[in-house]
Amino acid sequence: MKNLLIVIAVVVVLALMGGCSYNGMVKSDENVKGKWGEVQTQYQRRSDLIPNLVSTVKGEANFEKGTLTEVTNARARATSIQVDPTKLTPEAIQQYQQAQGQLSTALGRLLVASENYPTLRANEAFRGLQVQLEGTENRISVARRDFNESVQAYNSKIRAFPANITAKMFGFAEKGYFQSEAGSDKAPKVQF
Repeated sequence: MKNLLIVIAVVVVLALMGGCSYNGMVKSDENVKGKWGEVQTQYQRRSDLIPNLVSTVKGEANFEKGTLTEVTNARARATSIQVDPTKLTPEAIQQYQQAQGQLSTALGRLLVASENYPTLRANEAFRGLQVQLEGTENRISVARRDFNESVQAYNSKIRAFPANITAKMFGFAEKGYFQSEAGSDKAPKVQF
């Protein structure tokens, strides 16, 4: 009889710990989804600025049309990739990040090429859009950092014992992180 009471007590304690772990995992999962929503919001903000930027640049008659086309096409590719917040696998994050990286590269080329056009640089609308774009890039950076921190907390929670048992029972899986772009560990060369 005494052994039966001990077994029942152990089962009750494990059930309580599992219930607390489950609720904590749900809360962490929802936090990750919320942070992912913020990442998408900031990327959408950038995407929404691009048509205005392209229209302003088109006003400069001699501007390279290929650069504008590249930016427009990169924007279309970046907005076509959607990641389900319930399936934030490393592969899905990587695919999303690659599309956004291509857009960042195209925008960078556009802004560098604009340096050759003094009338464009003097254009008030263009300067305002540049400032908004810069602010948006900073917001994206913050949103990505916050997302990675929430993923780290979530992944740590579902991998720690005894919560890992509850995680496996209820199908909680690890989420993917945003990672730095390939080659970003090397400083760019500046030549005068």
